[in-house]
Amino acid sequence: MNRILLIESGTNVCSVAIAAKGELIGIKESIDEKGHAAQLTVFIEQLIKETGISITQLDAVAISKGPGSYTGLRIGVSAAKGICYAAEIPLISIGSLDSMSSGAIIKYQSIIKDNGVDLLCPMIDARRMEVYTALYYTNLQKTNEIQALVVDENTFIERFENKKILFFGNGASKCKEILKHHNAIFVDDFLPSAQFMIPLAQEALNQKRFEDVAYFEPYYLKDFVATVSRKNVIPGL
Repeated sequence: MNRILLIESGTNVCSVAIAAKGELIGIKESIDEKGHAAQLTVFIEQLIKETGISITQLDAVAISKGPGSYTGLRIGVSAAKGICYAAEIPLISIGSLDSMSSGAIIKYQSIIKDNGVDLLCPMIDARRMEVYTALYYTNLQKTNEIQALVVDENTFIERFENKKILFFGNGASKCKEILKHHNAIFVDDFLPSAQFMIPLAQEALNQKRFEDVAYFEPYYLKDFVATVSRKNVIPGL
């Protein structure tokens, strides 16, 4: 029945869904960036119980592969790999920005149509004025490679000359006061969700585009840099 468990854990949202034949049949979500480790397996267990679909009845697990939070991505990928190993089912990876763009098309159909939007710009916060982003046409075709971009008033200036761009995601809000062009359109209520992965995951399942469970790693885009909390620094050292 093309049953897919979908996991979104690379952003501030922890989201788990189950789809069958391309349709959402159950979802659990929480907006708690630091709660992924505690919530993810609980959400999976709750969905399995509520939907009556056991792990062994799944046809695949789909995971958001990044870019995004290093810790969140590791948690999600580890859980997905464990399930795939145990149930001997394939692993599907979906680009986080691809999923967000798919969701924006679903969520903002009227805004896109009424404003004549030409391009979609999902943004994931990467600290300070940096975001993970790429530009997409409204048919989900990507126009450029994903990048870690430091945004200033001249970012996208050439695109703005003849394109209207819809900005969304938790990285977009901090850019709103900088990108003041009349062709920049911002929406403030977008949250990533595992349900936005459904059409992309279903397509991957149909085409048997699977990852190597043993060797798959998230797409971090940037190397992880560990930091020390200033609270724990001894004065004078």
